[in-house]
Amino acid sequence: MEHKFTISLASIEQVKAFVNSIYRFQSDIDLVSGRYIVDAKSIMGIFSLNLSSPITLIVYGDEEIDAINDVIKPFLITEA
Repeated sequence: MEHKFTISLASIEQVKAFVNSIYRFQSDIDLVSGRYIVDAKSIMGIFSLNLSSPITLIVYGDEEIDAINDVIKPFLITEA
C-alpha cells in the first residue's frame, strides 16, 4: 500500500536532517515534485528537485509506516 504525505524541505539543513532520519528504513520511499520522482534516501536526488514548494513523500508498504510517520513529523505539511 502507498502512503502519501506532503512535506517541505526548505533548507540544506532540513534536507540533511530528513535523509538522516529516513535512511535507516528498509521501505522504498520516493519524493515527487511535478513530474520528477527521486529516491528519498538520495541527498543528490533531493537537491535536483524544486524545493521552493511542497513535495510529495510516498512510502511503499505498511511494515514501517508508524516509525516513518514519527520521524517525518518535523517536515510534514498535510497528509495528501
